[in-house]
Parts: sequence; C-alpha cells; structure tokens
Amino acid sequence: MEFVEVFDSPGKGRGLRAIREVWAGDVLFAEPPFASVVFDSHAASVCHSCFRRQEKLQRCGQCRFAQYCDKTCQRAAWEEHKQECAAVKSYGKVPNENVRLAARILWRLDKEGSVVSDTQLAALEELEDHIYDISEDDLKDFKVDIHNFLDYWPRSSKPHTVDSVSKILGVINCNGFMVSDQRGLQAVGVGLFPNLCLVNHDCWPNCTVVLNNGKIELRALGKISPGEEVTVSYVDYLNLSEDRRRLLKQQYFFDCTCEHCTNKTKDELKMAGAVVEGEKVPEETVKEITEYSRTMLENMEKARIEANYNEVVKICRECLEKQENVLADTHIYQLRMWSTLSEVLSYLQFFEEASTYARKMVEGYLKLYHPNNAQLGMATMRAGVTHWQAGFIEIAHGMICKAYAILMITHGPTHPITKDLEAMRMQTEMELRMFKQNEYVYHTMREAALKNQPIRMMAEPATESIKNLFRRK
Repeated sequence: MEFVEVFDSPGKGRGLRAIREVWAGDVLFAEPPFASVVFDSHAASVCHSCFRRQEKLQRCGQCRFAQYCDKTCQRAAWEEHKQECAAVKSYGKVPNENVRLAARILWRLDKEGSVVSDTQLAALEELEDHIYDISEDDLKDFKVDIHNFLDYWPRSSKPHTVDSVSKILGVINCNGFMVSDQRGLQAVGVGLFPNLCLVNHDCWPNCTVVLNNGKIELRALGKISPGEEVTVSYVDYLNLSEDRRRLLKQQYFFDCTCEHCTNKTKDELKMAGAVVEGEKVPEETVKEITEYSRTMLENMEKARIEANYNEVVKICRECLEKQENVLADTHIYQLRMWSTLSEVLSYLQFFEEASTYARKMVEGYLKLYHPNNAQLGMATMRAGVTHWQAGFIEIAHGMICKAYAILMITHGPTHPITKDLEAMRMQTEMELRMFKQNEYVYHTMREAALKNQPIRMMAEPATESIKNLFRRK
C-alpha cells in the first residue's frame, strides 16, 4: 500500500493511518470486493455481475435466479456464480442475501485462501464478527441464517463447521458494505471489502468511500498528514449525537468517543427554534412542534414506502405549515420534510414548487455538513437539476457548479455521476449564456424543446439512497 499502513489505534483496536501526505480528492486505496451479491429486493432488476439497473435482463438458464445485462456480463460472472448456480438448483429455492454472500465468501476462501492479493491488509479470519454482542432478537435471525446456510451448502463442497459459518455471517453482519448501482444513487447489494473493514469510524471523518467501476475507493476529504489515522463515517451526520451513538452501538458494537459526539457538536442547531423579528420562539413551542414533526415523519415514511405520493405531499405540506416560524432552517425534522417534499414534487413534475424546498434544504445542509460531504454534494446536485427543470437557469448553473466541485473530491472525475454532472454543467453554462443574451428567445426555445422531448421523470422517491456507507439491518 502506497498511502496507508495498519496500526493499533488507541481505544479502537486496529486501524489505518497515512504514511504519506495526501490532499482532498486523493485516492488512498481502491479495492475490489472479496465477494458481493445483489439484495433480495433487487434480484430481478439489477445485473448480478455489474450491478447496473436494467429494464430487461437475461436470466441464467440453469438456476433461473441470476440475471445479467447480456452474455458479456454472464461470462464475467460465471467463475463466481457457477457453484452458486448448482447450489440454488439443488436446494430448490434461493436463500437470503446473507446466506448467498457467506457461501460466495467460503467458496473463494476454499479455493484461494483468506488473502487473495498483495495489497490485502487483513485476512478474513482477523476481521471482527461480534457474535457474542448480538442481541437476543437478532440472535434468532442469526441462527436461522446458520441453519439455512447448512441446508443450502452443497455436499460436494468442502464441509464447514457451525463455528466457521457463524464467523463469516458475523463478519458480514458488522462489516458488509453497501454496493450501489452504476450511477451511485441507490444501494442495490452488499459486499465484503477486507481493507475497508480496517478503517475506523469518526462522525466528522477525513475520508469518504465511493464505489467506482466495481471497486471501492477511499478518498481524502482534505489534507491528511503522515501518521494521522484515516477515518470514515459509518452513519449519516445529520442524526443527533445521541442517535448516532445508539446506531453505532446497536450495529457496530462500540461507543463513539469522537469529538463531535463528546461535545454534541451542532446538536443545538439540529434541534433549534426559529428567531422571529429578533425574538427566539419559546422553548416549549419548539418542543411541541418537534414532537408533532416526529409523528408526521413516521406517517410520511409509511406513505412513501407505499408509493402513495399524493399523501406524502399532503403530510409534508401540513407539517411544514406548523413548522414555519417555529423551527430553525437547520432543524433536522424540517430539513427531512423539505428533502422529501422536493424529491416527491420533482417526481410528480411540480418543478417550480420543488425547487423552493430543494434550495431551503441545501441552505440548511451547508450549515451542518462538512463542506466536502458526499451527501451535501448529491443534495446540491439534485437541487440544481430541479431548478433547471423549473427554468431557473442562473440558480441551477450555480448549484450544479457547486455540486461538481464537491463530487470531484468525493467521487472523482471518472465516476459516472460526476461525468453526468460535468455534461449538465456544460449544458447549463451554454443555456445561461443564451439566457443572458436574450431571455425571450431562451424561454421560447426551451419551451419548444421540452414539448418535443418531454423531461424524463426522476427516479421514484421510495428507492433507498446511499446514506450510510456500511449496511444496517
């Protein structure tokens, strides 16, 4: 490894630290998965080789389960799929993603051993499994997975003990990494990346992780000096310190002692009340609307999962009416309402109204997130596209340029989403020049173009976006 080495991180166990100075956007390492699988929920809509979303996929003629873009993807996946193919046929059904991933890991372990390249810094048996930390409720599901694995595992393959199977399932449970679709917008699978498992958590990290062309890249968010530990955030920073610590303890079995959790940095902003005409809104009023918002968020999420988007819009509007002039523009419950409403209104093609909420969302995010945070970049990109769809070309171009600057650091110039954004930046720049020369001609041409080529509807808001790097149940 050119940029990092393994060391004993005080209070955290093993970690990685920089051995050379790196700057924002530098890739500290890139790593292919030891093994990966498509989520159960996306098995029929995502290629099992390249993880690209496709309307029409070709099904494996043997197991009738795996699906591929074409023969090229099928041939590329055959080495990893052939044992799975026979196992699925013999078993008579398809086990869940945990069992499928565990089987793929063990088949590769049996064939190649636990270290498969010179750049792999940790053997699989060295990774934490935290089996003895699993809660009683989760332990029941864990035992079911072990039982199903033993039924699924072919008699012709090397036999494994319950302990060895438990070890792999435990490693997946706390180290499985979200695998995104080709554009990096949606989590569609889970994989195991041994080097990434060594990178410790910090709520305000100095690195981020992105999947690019089949490999994960650990990218620096700013300057990192030699000897400094490299960190990523396992959870979204937009949660309160208490909630982040609870999530980390529940899924990753450690107590976060980072500076932002210890000092509860920005928690006040995330729960703040508004200031109206120089006067702070009474604390009791803020508390009352916060509790009301919590209930409405739960109702909104149910409606969104059911794809009842008219109900989502109704709930959001009712809630925002109550929140106005009570909650600050950094209050996370108001930000979540703005985010959801802008996304759903864009999907329903009410672009002008959607752009208003998207802009408010980004302004709030700017006060909370790290300036090079990937979520901030993606939100700014979405807001820029929404403004472009609404015809607000000046604001749209400014936002797209800001998003491009962030994503060049977090995703890099070769990532598909950065390439899309670069094309959009060039297009809005051209449109902006036309707009400044003659507004009437610009709007006339734009209207004619939109009539001849209708704007594509945005992706459905119910899909799961990438927020937490590591998979949570």
